[in-house]
Amino acid sequence: MTFAGIYLALAIVSAIGTTAAIIKARQLYWAAPFYFLGAWLTGELAAIHLGVQVLLAVIVSASGLLDQTLAQCGLGLFAINWLGLGYLHVQAMDTPIYLRRALNTGLGEDYRSQIPPERRALLQDTIASQSWLQPFRFGREGVRVHEHLSYGDAGKRNLLDIYQPVTPREGGFPVLLQVHGGGWMIGEKEQQAKPLMYHMAQRGWICVAINYRLSPKAAFPAHIVDVKKSIAWIRNNIADFGGDPDYIAITGGSAGGHLTALAALTPNLSEWQPGFEDADTRVQAAVPFYGVHDFLDRHDIRPAMSMDEVLGKHVMQCSKDDQRQLWDLASPIAHVNASAPPFFVVHGSHDSLVWVEEARAFVAALDEASAQPVVYAELPGAQHAFEVFHSVRTDHAVNAVADFLEFAHANR
Repeated sequence: MTFAGIYLALAIVSAIGTTAAIIKARQLYWAAPFYFLGAWLTGELAAIHLGVQVLLAVIVSASGLLDQTLAQCGLGLFAINWLGLGYLHVQAMDTPIYLRRALNTGLGEDYRSQIPPERRALLQDTIASQSWLQPFRFGREGVRVHEHLSYGDAGKRNLLDIYQPVTPREGGFPVLLQVHGGGWMIGEKEQQAKPLMYHMAQRGWICVAINYRLSPKAAFPAHIVDVKKSIAWIRNNIADFGGDPDYIAITGGSAGGHLTALAALTPNLSEWQPGFEDADTRVQAAVPFYGVHDFLDRHDIRPAMSMDEVLGKHVMQCSKDDQRQLWDLASPIAHVNASAPPFFVVHGSHDSLVWVEEARAFVAALDEASAQPVVYAELPGAQHAFEVFHSVRTDHAVNAVADFLEFAHANR
């Protein structure tokens, strides 16, 4: 293939990715992971894609290749693609509109006035371009990382990392526990939520990222048992790192969002605390991102894209018909109650792996039952896993989560 042909092929691939990010396609069956990947990487990195493509066009033009028909077709397709990438970038820049509306609705328009002035001064409404233009640069000054500490007896799967602020905080650092996603079958503590953890650690929160046992080697409820075991470990040990054991918030995305909501709604459930039944596993706030909230799909949200086969074969390791009570017990929506801690639920409108209607149903049930604030932000155009690395949308979402956590902590 000639260079002009390669240039045209790149234009076609780029156009497919941009189209996937703009449209809302979900009943894709075997193609869903491929659609998700293209939409996710294009949507969150739209400005970077745009810059690289314009630079490539300049190089192609300077090289004289535009005399060839294939290169001309490639440039024309790229030019159309740039309009789509510009739209995606502008859409991401509008994210704070929806986040602010969600916070004002759930917490009250004057919620920042309830945050102490010294903490309120650390909140941000803007984002730095040097951050989202370097999406995989995570480290931040003023944060010390303690790696691979053991909280249980499951080897590597019971290790945690601690992101500790260097500067002490009076009263100790409140704790944010991060639970990774990966369909309950893959994932590592080092792979997700680093933008959020470094942001919070820079501002006087101590963050803990955990591994937990994975399927199919381990069946549910091993995953939630490990999450609760890590909460018990934090409560017993975090003071050694300057943390406040009396304030633990929890967050996570996808499967981690499911486990986040489940842990927050089932404190001190003895059957999920084998050998540590007396441990206090309450959390004081929860921030689930694009989580699975109903294993039974009781609202018939995804009949054409059911998770039953994957859950039954690999995660639950039993059928829904045979063990319906266990599947119900594994569903956060089944546990909503008046004693739920403050919740901030975040989901993307274009999520192709966990549909947004599931978040809406969960929030509606939680809002009706809970005596504490429930905040729900539905982000237009956002795909699954949108906040794994820095992007315009990620950094605005991180700012909003910081607002919520500071509010929840101030009203503990």
